Amino acid sequence: MNRARPAVAAPITVAGLALVAACGTNPYATSGAVQPVVLGAQQQPASAVPAGSAAQLISSTVDGLGPVLADAEGHTLYRYAKDTAKPSKATCAGPCAMTWPPLVSDVPVLAAGVDSALVGLVTRPDGRKQVTVAGWPVYRYAKDTGPGIALGRAAGADWAAMAPTGEKAGTEPPTLGTTEIDGLGPVLTDTGGRTLYLFTKDGKDSGKSTCDAACARKWPPLEADGRTTVADGIDAGLVGRIRRPDGTSQVTVGGWPVYRYASDDEPGVATGHGAGGTWYALEPNGCKADPARRPAVQQALATSPGGY
Repeated sequence: MNRARPAVAAPITVAGLALVAACGTNPYATSGAVQPVVLGAQQQPASAVPAGSAAQLISSTVDGLGPVLADAEGHTLYRYAKDTAKPSKATCAGPCAMTWPPLVSDVPVLAAGVDSALVGLVTRPDGRKQVTVAGWPVYRYAKDTGPGIALGRAAGADWAAMAPTGEKAGTEPPTLGTTEIDGLGPVLTDTGGRTLYLFTKDGKDSGKSTCDAACARKWPPLEADGRTTVADGIDAGLVGRIRRPDGTSQVTVGGWPVYRYASDDEPGVATGHGAGGTWYALEPNGCKADPARRPAVQQALATSPGGY
């Protein structure tokens, strides 16, 4: 995952590649409540939840790792580097699955401290349905003897304890990241990988948000609580904050207040782009995503003395 670093409202000198602020020059353009999730109870070796009873995904803590994803008994859960998240695919089978039992499901499960929108299912090679978080198939480690234990983190480079966000545990995701979306190219994302947006009625560099009340419920502002961190390749100097009418702080990028879209039900989608002719996904340089501009930018970068 991308290494993060702090960003503040004032310009910051950033080492390495940084995106320029000018639009069209983007080098990339080329909760604690228990929530019901329609999944199922886990089927695992001896310590499994009895068939037909509701399993749980919970947020737990392991010394040296911080927050981790765990099952109902508190056993640490893991992800496998040889699997894939987009699309979800489980590759640990046979002897591998004896050491790393998959979390499979057949009746409704509860998620506490885990965003239910991140939880899904994937069909395993043996036909069973395996729980996924942020697209990653979820496993236990057979040698973990009880809650709060994560011996699997030392079992090999391909295995990592899973954080409640689906990321590798022990690494804090940046406040601002990037992802590639079909038809749009690279866009800014929050810590959960959700697309971020600008609202043209706010006005660039206006220093204020005009989306409040019912609007803010549909388009939740990205709050600036504490420090704001950015992934490599994002210019920290573009990041700032404003004070909202309700007294909270909101992140800005390139002078635009930043929002999520409540109807985006998973990472990697941007269903709010173009809504009302006023809402647009944000490029990493702080400009609204504009696919029509990308070919010209790609050509300009490809023919420049430095190339890409």
